[in-house]
Amino acid sequence: MAQKQILLTEKGIEELKEEFRHLLDVESPKNKEALAAARAQGDLSENADYDAARQRQAEIEARIQEIQQTLDHARVAEIGSKISIGYTVTYVEEATGEETTVSIVGSVEADPLAEPYPEISNECPLGAALNGHSQGDRVLVESDEPYWITITSALVQR
Repeated sequence: MAQKQILLTEKGIEELKEEFRHLLDVESPKNKEALAAARAQGDLSENADYDAARQRQAEIEARIQEIQQTLDHARVAEIGSKISIGYTVTYVEEATGEETTVSIVGSVEADPLAEPYPEISNECPLGAALNGHSQGDRVLVESDEPYWITITSALVQR
């Protein structure tokens, strides 16, 4: 079965490549040294350092495989004249009058704690609702409790 393509921003792809190189060039060799040092301590059956280093190596290798799989299926999202991945959007929630700004990214890149704006997935209810709209549009966000927003600004991220 073919895996679906993963849409990412250029920045997201570059960050994954950087993490991949860091894991391969820094973390994995450093952890292999810790494994060797723990092995040199002798009895491995009750060696907490060895167990911890083995666990960390498994985590590193799993993350390397996860990133490789993502990069193998990733493509940069095309940025057009309508809101999509790669846009920073400001909107006003109609019920509260609260203004919020978010950046729309691929699902792998989403980070609700990112600064200066939360990075939301294009697949979450808000991201999906904004997709294909423009500044000035009134949009219904289909969530557990649907709500209306008005898009006040839509800018391509640089």
